[in-house]
Amino acid sequence: MLKDTKGDGEEFMNEVASISRTSHVNVVTVLGFCLHGSKRPLIYEYMRNGSLERYAFNGNMNSGNLLSWEKLFDIAIGTARGLEYLHRGCNTQIVHFDNKPHNILLYQDFCPKISGFGLAKLCLNKESAISIVGARGTIGYTAPEVYSKQFGIVSSKSDIYSYGMMVLEMVGTRDKNTSANSESSSQYFPQWIYEHLDDYCISAS
Repeated sequence: MLKDTKGDGEEFMNEVASISRTSHVNVVTVLGFCLHGSKRPLIYEYMRNGSLERYAFNGNMNSGNLLSWEKLFDIAIGTARGLEYLHRGCNTQIVHFDNKPHNILLYQDFCPKISGFGLAKLCLNKESAISIVGARGTIGYTAPEVYSKQFGIVSSKSDIYSYGMMVLEMVGTRDKNTSANSESSSQYFPQWIYEHLDDYCISAS
C-alpha cells in the first residue's frame, strides 16, 4: 500500500502498466490495484517468504534467515531469467532500473519473482540506448551511466550492473567490508571490490 504519495500517481501507474505486460515465473503477478486519492494499493500474489532482503544481509542472519549456497544460487539464476525475459521476452522491452534484494520477492520453495516496477522504462522498439530524465534507482545498485553520461549510454545493461551488485551482496561481500547503511560506502563499493577482489576470493573460500 502506497500512502500519502506525492505527484499524480505516474510512478504507480507506470508500475501497473509494466507488470500487466508480463507473464513469467520469475516476475511477480499483479492481481489487482486501485488509485484512490493518496492511497494506492497494489495487490501481488502472496509471497510467504517475503523479500530477498531478509536473507541477503549478514546482519539478518542472527534471526535464523540463513539460506544454503544452493538455494542462493537458484535465486540468482531465477532472477537472471526474469531479467532476460523483461529485456528480450516481452513484446515491449522493460528495463527495471531498481534491481535490489528488496524488490526480489520469494514465492514457494524460494522461487524468486522480480517486483518494484515503479521506475521501469518501457522501450517499444527495444532500442539499445534509452533516454531517461534524471537519475533513477537505489544508490549502491545503480549503474554509473544512469548518473552520468560520461560513463556511456543507458541501456538494458544498466539492469545487469544492478544484478551483479545484488549477487555480490548475496554472497556477503558488501556486508563484510562496507556499511550497507552508508551512502558513501555504497557509492564506491565497485572500486573497493575491484581493488580487493583477490583478497576477498581467498578469504571467502
